[in-house]
Amino acid sequence: MIRFIHAADSHIDSPLKGLEQHDGAPVDLLRGATRRAFENLIQLAIDENVDFLVIAGDLYDADWRNYGTGLFFRGQMVRLRDRGIPVYLIAGNHDAASVITKKLSLPDNVHVFSTRTAESKEVAGHPAVIHGRGFPHRAVPENLVVDYPAAVAGKFNLGLLHTSLTGRPGHDTYAPCLEKDLRQKGYGYWALGHVHQPEVICRDPWIVFAGNCQGRDVRETGPRGCRLVTVNDCLDVETAEWRDLDVVRWQVLAIDLAGVTEESEALSRVTKAMAGAINEAEGRLVAARVVFTGATPLHGSLHREPHRWRAELLGRAQDQGEEAIWIERIKVSTSPVYNLAQLAERDALTKIVLETLEQASVEHGNLPGEIEEMLDVLPPEVRSEIESDWSENRRATLMEDVRAIILDALGTKGGQAP
Repeated sequence: MIRFIHAADSHIDSPLKGLEQHDGAPVDLLRGATRRAFENLIQLAIDENVDFLVIAGDLYDADWRNYGTGLFFRGQMVRLRDRGIPVYLIAGNHDAASVITKKLSLPDNVHVFSTRTAESKEVAGHPAVIHGRGFPHRAVPENLVVDYPAAVAGKFNLGLLHTSLTGRPGHDTYAPCLEKDLRQKGYGYWALGHVHQPEVICRDPWIVFAGNCQGRDVRETGPRGCRLVTVNDCLDVETAEWRDLDVVRWQVLAIDLAGVTEESEALSRVTKAMAGAINEAEGRLVAARVVFTGATPLHGSLHREPHRWRAELLGRAQDQGEEAIWIERIKVSTSPVYNLAQLAERDALTKIVLETLEQASVEHGNLPGEIEEMLDVLPPEVRSEIESDWSENRRATLMEDVRAIILDALGTKGGQAP
């Protein structure tokens, strides 16, 4: 029996840019998350006493800022060397040979595959051979699989490859290939990297994206980790078990406010969603984006008073316990409940305003002159903030905020519905 771990895309010391813009963000915890997740990977290998570990590219996020990144990785490899666990890895697009300029010698249990040609490496003491090739440059447009050797008879063959396959949303197309290209090699398992979303492409043979070890932003929600693979004495894969490694769990909390009229009910729904996410995270910090949806009378307030709503949600997050949940952003995707057609029939001026808003919602560029005039009715601090943010390429979102505020004002008279 052979047991190994397939991991990829650890992106050690990924910078997680922009955290300083988030007031109250747990910066140290978030910035250290990639290292802690990698430590979890090494500990899992030790605890499970695996025969070897394979890493399918993007070990690093970019060239090291200093040697601390390399020393951290080296230290983790020493931990495995002391347990007799070999490591086989390839370079991906983020840590290609042309990208990483600093180098350190590695312990003798680590084998880094060539970036010039595909090569094969037998695993000492086990009937297994690993085939792989790393990226020589950040962009690799050619199909690398064609140069991989055929399977070695009487051995468990594992292919190590950094690839986008036929393409995946949010990922550049690198080392593209077809599923049939992989099948033709006759390997028992393809350990793939590059795509951060975990995915089992096929089970005969096994073709697997391990995903990244730690989600780095709200586009990478849900569990992140690796695969613990067991191969039987017939050299067939029996299981490829998922194992969590992440220390911060990114989640989108979709809060449906359809028909909700009271702020207290909206906050209650947020609190319930927070509690559910925290429970699922099993002790990890939850980094959450809250998205409000649905047609609700609270639509105008959500746009008009974003800072107060954010403060209320941060308060609910505090109630969940220290470092239980962090609110990364609040996105308002609600809609008003008043009838725009009826509003347009109220009087000529209202109709003109609504037509102007409709035109502005599809236009690009600076604020239309009519909207500038409408903003004159807003408090100076609100107008100033809108105009400042408008210059920072947030026009679409801000236009919706302005539209919601004006519509809310049109839809009420003296605080009462018309």
